[in-house]
Amino acid sequence: MAIKVEHLNHIYGEGTAFEQYALKDVNVTIEDGQFVGLIGHTGSGKSTLIQHLNGLLRGSSGSIYYNGENIYSEGYDMKSLRSKVGLVFQYPEHQLFEVDVFSDVCFGPKNLGLSKDEIEERAKGALEQVGLDESFYRKSPFELSGGQKRRVAIAGVLAMEPEVLILDEPTAGLDPKGRDEILDEIKALHREKKITIILVSHSMEDMARYADRLLVMNHGEKVFDDSPKNVFKHYKELEKMGLAAPQITYVVHELREHGVDIADDLTTVEEARDAILKILRR
Repeated sequence: MAIKVEHLNHIYGEGTAFEQYALKDVNVTIEDGQFVGLIGHTGSGKSTLIQHLNGLLRGSSGSIYYNGENIYSEGYDMKSLRSKVGLVFQYPEHQLFEVDVFSDVCFGPKNLGLSKDEIEERAKGALEQVGLDESFYRKSPFELSGGQKRRVAIAGVLAMEPEVLILDEPTAGLDPKGRDEILDEIKALHREKKITIILVSHSMEDMARYADRLLVMNHGEKVFDDSPKNVFKHYKELEKMGLAAPQITYVVHELREHGVDIADDLTTVEEARDAILKILRR
């Protein structure tokens, strides 16, 4: 397994009048090579949780294991962990600071103490993975479009060659075309490199389309952990948490209420289209 979280709690203001649980007895195991979606309303604990997975935050109690080792054990190499569990924050382009794109992507591998040749090889490979060719290498990051900046920031993490890639709302603020391009590239990375992906998103359509497994957080607790199809069957419970299901879920349930014999676990437009065409051909 890649990551195992056991009885993790995180308390803000512990021991004060303002004590508040950000995470409450969270248990989750993420296997190597999975594509996991993570959803929850603002303040649900999802961003707090992902910052524990590479040691940026430390739990008030509980344990986190990476490849079988407790990251809270004395002498554990957090620097090595952060090179293996890469975290791309929301609006990562705000962290771009070098004079050109290539230098920015080289920054992470340089900190690993690699040779100049290996640093440059990693940077070139990472930029290729996010769809940026040599014509972008010497451009200032600040000349680029929003989607291109986002790709450079993701490439900077990929150049570290992580085994787990965590992305916090990687498509926030992008237009539909830019959003689809970024997510398609992330899915291709998952498919080709067998990299473990943990994706935080507010888009239920994206979760239905890309994730193999869905974790739902609410008030610091994990409330659902299942396939997107099974999670979205609980759309009424999700609504009570300030969430929703993909729009097509509501269309399907409306059809079922009107007597149409269609499966109740369809979550994408393509699935619904195929199911409706099948019904019409009967």
